[in-house]
Amino acid sequence: MPPPAAPDDRRVTMRRSTLRRLLSLGALWATLGCARSASVTTEGTLPLRRVVIYRNGIGYFERHGHVDEDEVRFRVQQQEVGDFLATLAVMERGGSSVRAAAFPLPEEQAGDEPPRPTERRTVRVALDGRGHDLVVGYTVETPIWRPSYRLIFDAQGHPQVQAWGIVQNLSGEDWTDVSLALVAGTPVSFRSELAEPTIPPRPVVTDRGAVIDAVPLGETVLGQDGTVTTAPSSGPAGDDNRNRESEESGADDSGDGSFADLGTVGGLPGGGGGAGGGRRTMTRRPARMAPTGAPPSPQPRGPGYSRQNERQRALQAQAERRAQTATATPRNVASLAALAVQGGTTRYDLPHRVTLPDRSATMVMLTAREVPGEQLYLFAPDPGVPESSRHPFHVARFENRTGAMLERGPVAIFEAGAYLGQGMLEPLPDGASATVPFSLERALAVETHSTYNVEGERMVRIARETITLERYNVTRTTYRGRNGMDHPLRMMMRQALGDGVQLFEPPEGTQNANGAALAPLLVPARGNAELVLTARSPFTLSVAWSNENALHAVEEWLRTANPPAPVATAVRTAAELQRQLLALGRERSTAEQRRNDLQTNAEETRENLRAIRLNPGAADLRAQLTARLTRVSAEIDTLTRQVVTLDTQLGERRVRFAETVRELEVTAAPRPPAPATPPAAPAATP
Repeated sequence: MPPPAAPDDRRVTMRRSTLRRLLSLGALWATLGCARSASVTTEGTLPLRRVVIYRNGIGYFERHGHVDEDEVRFRVQQQEVGDFLATLAVMERGGSSVRAAAFPLPEEQAGDEPPRPTERRTVRVALDGRGHDLVVGYTVETPIWRPSYRLIFDAQGHPQVQAWGIVQNLSGEDWTDVSLALVAGTPVSFRSELAEPTIPPRPVVTDRGAVIDAVPLGETVLGQDGTVTTAPSSGPAGDDNRNRESEESGADDSGDGSFADLGTVGGLPGGGGGAGGGRRTMTRRPARMAPTGAPPSPQPRGPGYSRQNERQRALQAQAERRAQTATATPRNVASLAALAVQGGTTRYDLPHRVTLPDRSATMVMLTAREVPGEQLYLFAPDPGVPESSRHPFHVARFENRTGAMLERGPVAIFEAGAYLGQGMLEPLPDGASATVPFSLERALAVETHSTYNVEGERMVRIARETITLERYNVTRTTYRGRNGMDHPLRMMMRQALGDGVQLFEPPEGTQNANGAALAPLLVPARGNAELVLTARSPFTLSVAWSNENALHAVEEWLRTANPPAPVATAVRTAAELQRQLLALGRERSTAEQRRNDLQTNAEETRENLRAIRLNPGAADLRAQLTARLTRVSAEIDTLTRQVVTLDTQLGERRVRFAETVRELEVTAAPRPPAPATPPAAPAATP
């Protein structure tokens, strides 16, 4: 029998046991915290059949199944109830209808604590009778799908673009054998708090004895076919018509019964219309949902109508739509997603059902298409790449001809089986072109030098004594390129253009690219080349007629604008008078300056005479100074008379000028637009 443990040993043993319990409890809490339960669950009657992932943080989920009960129960997390109720749509393929969707309000808890986000609430969808084939759709928060691209150049330099989509399942449940679709674009989405009770404050109205304070205004909706839309009638006839429509819609079932087959309901994304698309396109006519006691009225059908004819017309219209959005098929078309554009968004539907377990990800190919493109060099200094101020980028340029919107994502560049580099593709609509830098070429060097000036003048408006001119801030940038390779090459110089800035007389081959100009520079093998780009931005200023630039602009306008004779005469007279005023003013200024100088000379001569008036030996000097003072005084008198005459002439011409421009209002024709610079586009693929 072992001896009893000492007290210190017992304390150590207790501490170790307590530590083990705490570690086990912590591991249990960590396991529970990492586990994620599904946002929406059912009791197994409606399995998940369709998932649509958007780029705005929501996912659309569709559940299909047969229900024998008179209600369907959903268990929804508290944090998702608002979105679930805001987007819930139920489509039934049988003859019954949905009555209501009920859910309990959160119970008040001690301390006014809000319900936990993961706490579940039961939403009951009441059905009219038993036996239903239901399609239920709703949206909840979901990680966005991410695009990834490959740009592969063949031996002839022709590129092929491949688009891949990466999908992550963090929904809390497995996506087993579901139809998966990815939607590009930016549909509007927001969190909805429809499940939270809200009682807004209301004004208190006293009884003043008035029944109606104001006559309410109604809303009038005009029918597209010229007929008046009436409310559905009730009664036995309406019930018979509803049952007959239900039988017809169920007699020709095809597809998997999803909203993609039935059409877009209330803007829900089953047809790819987007969370706020508002597009309602019904390719089949299921039984309509209507409140109890208000069955839908029958649709008018003309003579010769038959279900078969309608079906053929629908199939033909669907084929035409597919033909409009068809893309060039790759070698294995079955492995690519079906592409469709609806409501301004692009949707990729995977060709096969997929299984994506919870907390897993998958990457699928969306499209593969040969596109026009080329490789070249681009000088576009980037602050994030310091050496780009001296060396150009090696870039791939291509045009999006996939028929779809390409979202922002990384793109890897390959050529002849070799990896060249990686770049970032910005959002690229169909038909647009992208330039993707993927490496820095140090065998090429570029030097730049810029000068700034204000040049040019164009008369915009004459308003009496004020002339409005248009002038230009001019920036001249000189690019000097050096080629250290053994073959000639073409570099594109990126000249940033701000608002209102344009290239003046751009070189041939210059193209526009998102607020900048791309100008080509051909550099010989192991040689140098130079390119000068002139960027101008116009501005206006108001000046007087005495401004020399204003007179030049007015005279140029008279030569080129061919104005009406009375206007031309008035403007020409005003310009001539202003020229005379400028000339007379310069002459008067010269005479005034000469007179002032002579007056200063005369005053100095008088001071000298006063200094030697008592010196008998300076008689000859006094005579000399006196003669000079006489001549200066005579010249001063002559200049004074000349200034007076000039003042008289200036006054007369000022009056004539004022009378000439008193009612002169002239607006020049707008400046003709500069020749359009073509957009940046890669060379066409043969």
